[in-house]
Amino acid sequence: MISASAALIEAACAGDERALSQLLRACQPDLRRFARRTCSNSEDAEDAVQVALWQLHRKIGTLGTVAAFATWLFRIVERECYRIFKRSAAKAPLSAPLAEELAAPHIPADLRLDLTRAIAALPEAYRVALILRDVEELTAPEVAASLGLSVQAVKSRLHRARAMVRESLMSGGYWDRDGESGSDPREVRTIGR
Repeated sequence: MISASAALIEAACAGDERALSQLLRACQPDLRRFARRTCSNSEDAEDAVQVALWQLHRKIGTLGTVAAFATWLFRIVERECYRIFKRSAAKAPLSAPLAEELAAPHIPADLRLDLTRAIAALPEAYRVALILRDVEELTAPEVAASLGLSVQAVKSRLHRARAMVRESLMSGGYWDRDGESGSDPREVRTIGR
């Protein structure tokens, strides 16, 4: 994990340039190790680290809590590695059968709208956990760190939130309890994981 102290992070968040410089230096080794495991090659890893350090320099003042610092920074590196991978993968053409196999299933607009409504109707504690995990794609430990909860509490909230969303969609007629309906139940399951 990033070996920066909470006091150093707080000082950098408050605008202390010296603390920010120290924080940038302290973060580099951990970010490089993480990027080398996440990116496909060392050049991409270096690019991802540079983007993360630039984002840290520009947006450290927007950080909500010191506890979320490592999660926030590692997430920037992870997203940048993924963006670089997608960009390079887009250059390589896929064969037609493979492209069809990899294509995401079509999700009807009314299902997306009802899913959005079901998520918006959740109590805030459940909605935040669900969005961080399933929309922002943070891991359960990352969600726990950003919310100040235990991993077990996050998993419990996720289970309850997904059950409430599923119940809302079931009552909307997307599929019945036996799994039969006009729409494909796999489409809903892939959204809720």
